Amino acid sequence: MSTIRPARWTRHHLDRLVDAEATTAPAIRTAPPRVLPHHDVWDLWPVQETDGSPTVVEGAELWMALSAPAVGHPEDRHDRARLRLLAHADGVWTDLGDVFPDGASLGSREWSGSAVRRPDGTVSVFYTAAGERGEARRTFRQSVVEARPRLTTDGGAARLERHVEHRVLLRSDDHHYLPADESDGGPGRIRAFRDPGWFRDPADGRDHLLVAASVPGRDHFMGAVALARATPDGWDLLPPLLVADGVNHEIERPHVVVHRSRYYLFFSTGRRSFHPPGSAPTGLYGFVAPELAGPYEPLNGSGLVLRNPATRPDQAYAWLVLDDLRVVGFANYLPGDGGEPGRADAAQARARFCGTAAPVLRLTLEGATTITRR
Repeated sequence: MSTIRPARWTRHHLDRLVDAEATTAPAIRTAPPRVLPHHDVWDLWPVQETDGSPTVVEGAELWMALSAPAVGHPEDRHDRARLRLLAHADGVWTDLGDVFPDGASLGSREWSGSAVRRPDGTVSVFYTAAGERGEARRTFRQSVVEARPRLTTDGGAARLERHVEHRVLLRSDDHHYLPADESDGGPGRIRAFRDPGWFRDPADGRDHLLVAASVPGRDHFMGAVALARATPDGWDLLPPLLVADGVNHEIERPHVVVHRSRYYLFFSTGRRSFHPPGSAPTGLYGFVAPELAGPYEPLNGSGLVLRNPATRPDQAYAWLVLDDLRVVGFANYLPGDGGEPGRADAAQARARFCGTAAPVLRLTLEGATTITRR
């Protein structure tokens, strides 16, 4: 791989952002059907084959997601998040239970990641360990962890081996990236080292992880996309692929899709994470390059690929672009009587929160130009 040339996402790019149909999601007018009747579900991702395509078992795609019981304030779900295994076929979701047994993971909560089925029949489950297992007081230390259970079928349904080793692969190095080790905080207010996205570079066949990270800023930390490369001895943490240069402090769920020999780097971010808050919309953003190391240029001039409608600024989030250019995300808050839904009281927020898969969208990529359609 060539020397990394980090892209800098700047105010100059965001000044080119326009409100256009090609980069605006259709309105979600009513809550979509729930994936799980009694649990909130968000941040979905497929178990991938080594070529990047979704794994199919017994005629159904195998997926994972974050889940938590659908009670209390929706914003508190992050404090109870667990990885859930799901099957999806013909528009129907089937619950296959928690990915790991109680107390098995290395954090007090399990945050987003990715998964890939290996040729030996195991599945590398990469996830974020948030906090520490057994901690008496919740913290926000973040580590990238791998567990590798064996995938089997039982009665026609996929099952993952229950008792396996969990290994820390990466922590922020306090060199390229700020440590993600705060004791206090919450979503949007903490440094990041999370959301590992697995990617195999077709140019050399090597495995990589993209990680949502933080780097120093003038007055605050800035969002970045970290890159790690597999080696015979573990993982090498490399310089960032992208830095949000003073414009955003929380880049989430970074991932790469190769299309027509170009490398498309995608990530999600919220409107409150921009500087100043609200200066750009919640959306899926992206850059494109001729190779994984760069150089990257912003898609559509600004980086914006997909935004929520202006009248529904929080309707969906955490989008993921699949190898066939389907775009999946989760349905977040429906519009209400004004105000910030995440800051409303529990009953009001719960009444507006969807907590399920959003309608699937489809992306067209033509060089550095994109179009999103239902």
